[in-house]
Amino acid sequence: MTDQDRWLLPAGIEEAMPVQAEWLETHRRRILDLYHSWGYELVMPPFVEYLESLLTGTGHEMDLQTFKLTDQLTGRLMGVRADMTPQVARIDAHRLKGQGPTRLCYMGTVLHTRPDGFAGSRSLLQVGAELFGHAGVDSDLEVVRLMLETLRACGLWPIHLDLGHVGMFRALAAQAGLDDEAEGELFERLQRKALPEIDDFLERRRLQEPHREMLLRLGELHGGTEVIDEARQVFAEAGTEVAQALNYLQEVAAALQQLYPDVELHFDLAELRGYHYHTGLVFAAYIPGRGQEIARGGRYDDIGRVFGRARPATGFSTDLKSLMALGQRKADGGTEAVFAPSDDDAALHERVEALRASGERVVRGLRGQTADARAMGCRRQLVRQGDRWVISEVD
Repeated sequence: MTDQDRWLLPAGIEEAMPVQAEWLETHRRRILDLYHSWGYELVMPPFVEYLESLLTGTGHEMDLQTFKLTDQLTGRLMGVRADMTPQVARIDAHRLKGQGPTRLCYMGTVLHTRPDGFAGSRSLLQVGAELFGHAGVDSDLEVVRLMLETLRACGLWPIHLDLGHVGMFRALAAQAGLDDEAEGELFERLQRKALPEIDDFLERRRLQEPHREMLLRLGELHGGTEVIDEARQVFAEAGTEVAQALNYLQEVAAALQQLYPDVELHFDLAELRGYHYHTGLVFAAYIPGRGQEIARGGRYDDIGRVFGRARPATGFSTDLKSLMALGQRKADGGTEAVFAPSDDDAALHERVEALRASGERVVRGLRGQTADARAMGCRRQLVRQGDRWVISEVD
């Protein structure tokens, strides 16, 4: 690296300039206050952990996204967190050990080995909430609502919401007698909506009807609320697990339509986001003009089993940096500052302190500086009028 290159950052690693940093901090506080008002308690997991703990339940994808290093004290392999959800599950299961519902929230940097999200970042500011200890519509609905309110707090509205249920695919695959390898192959094709490949795969497996037809149709069932009624006909012979999953989706959707009539709902019964650890409802939020999700979540019961205590769990997460890039914000980046000249007058000092105490942002001039109020980014300034200091617009 030459002297001219020392300022370069690695690809996908960003630093926040004053305008962006102010937006991030303002909304960080706003979001955490929102979670606090809903009864969620803040936790701060470590940035690195032993690898076997860090990757619990997250599957192969997070393994590939995790930077790994050797602990010089123990020789054990550690990882830099790429997702905070397993860490929060460990805290609930091993540290808190609560018996009733536990509500936890978090916000912190996660690091990925490869770019993720539409912004191509490898350093995300992950924010999310998890609800442990309750299995049912009430907890899933609360978490979905909190995700929507998070996006609203960042100025992102209206929202398009996708709903799915991992339990349907699991039940259909089990009924068809697919082993783990075959289930994984079918999962990969369903994620790509590769219907001809799905048809060919099912043909080669020589599945009996109606299992073949139901798995094939699963990839076609996406759209509005009419999808639920269509699915009931397609999966009429699928058994109680699939019927219960459809009922669950319908109940969640009905509640959301009543609470958020301006949120457009979309159902995708082959959406298996987080399939390796999700166990039930899955959901993702989109905004018009963006084809990639901006927040996602779902139910992941029993993730705490490896930590010694299996508990029902549901939650969501998003990247605050991505929300910043999408959200509406002032062109100047935030609160307009007031410039105070360099002057030893006691009245000026009192005026500055009073303004700061009231929430105003005041920039004091320094002796000998040549930059004026405008050069300092201030559109207002304190000027003397008799024995008083008053705010006036900068010419």
